[in-house]
Amino acid sequence: RRRRQPTLKQPIATMASNTDAEAKKELGNKAFANKEYDEAIKHYTAAISIDSKNCVYYSNRSACHAGKKDWESSASDAKECIKINPSFIKGYYRLANAQSEQNEFDAALATIKQGLGIESDNPQLQKQLRQVKARKASLKRAESSKSEGGRTSDGMPYRNLDASTNKEVMDLQQQLQTTTKEYRMVRVNIQRAQKDKKANEITKSELEKLPQGTDAKMYRAVGKMFMLTSRSDIMSHLDESIEKEGKVESDLGGKLDYLERRMKSQQQNIQELTKSATAE
Repeated sequence: RRRRQPTLKQPIATMASNTDAEAKKELGNKAFANKEYDEAIKHYTAAISIDSKNCVYYSNRSACHAGKKDWESSASDAKECIKINPSFIKGYYRLANAQSEQNEFDAALATIKQGLGIESDNPQLQKQLRQVKARKASLKRAESSKSEGGRTSDGMPYRNLDASTNKEVMDLQQQLQTTTKEYRMVRVNIQRAQKDKKANEITKSELEKLPQGTDAKMYRAVGKMFMLTSRSDIMSHLDESIEKEGKVESDLGGKLDYLERRMKSQQQNIQELTKSATAE
C-alpha cells in the first residue's frame, strides 16, 4: 500500500504571511518612532490584514491612535488586543490609558486591576493606578467646586441667599450638569463621525488607484455580512456615506457651539446669584 506524502503547502504559506506581517510591523515601528502616526497606522493595519490574530499589531496601532489623541479608536484596538491575548499586559495599559483620557476613571481602574490580577508587580500598571486615582480625585474636586452654587465649600447655605434664590441656584447646577454631560456626548459623536468619514475617504482613495475595468472582486459590508458589489455601486455608496458623515459632523458642530454657550451662560448665572453671598 502506497504511503500518502505529507504536504508542506499550508505551513509554508502561513510562514510567508507572518513574515510579511512582521515586515509591515517594522515599517510601522519606524513611522511611530518618527511620530508619523497616520503612516504607522497604515502599516499596522496592513499587518493585521495579513495576521489578524497577533495582539501586538493591535497594541501598536492603539498606541498610534493615542498619539493622535483618538482615544475611542485607541480603546477599541486595545480591547481587541486583550481579546486575542488576555495575558498581554500592555493591552491593559493601552486600554486604561484611553479610558482615563476620556474621564472614564472607574472603567480605567477596573482595567488596571484586571492587568494586575495577571501580573501583580507590574511597575507600569502600578504607576498608572496611582495616576488614574489622582486624576479621578482631582476631577471630583473640580466638579464639586463648580457645583457648589449657593453653598460654601463645606456645603453650608449662604447667608444672603433666601430660600427661593437657593432653589434657583440648585436648579441651575442641575441644568449645568445636564448640559455638560450632553456636551461631552456630542463631542464623542463628532469624533465618531470624523473617524467614519476619514475611513470612507481612505477607502475611496484606494479604490480610485485601481485601473478602470479591473475584474477584481469587490465586497461591501452590510451589517455583519459582505456582499459582492460592483465598483460603481461601492463608489456611489462611499460618496453617500462621506456626504452623510460630513453633514452629521456639521450639524453636531453647531449643536456643540450652542451647548458651549449655554454652559457659559449657566455658569455666569450661578456666579451672579452667589457673588455677594457670605457664609454663615
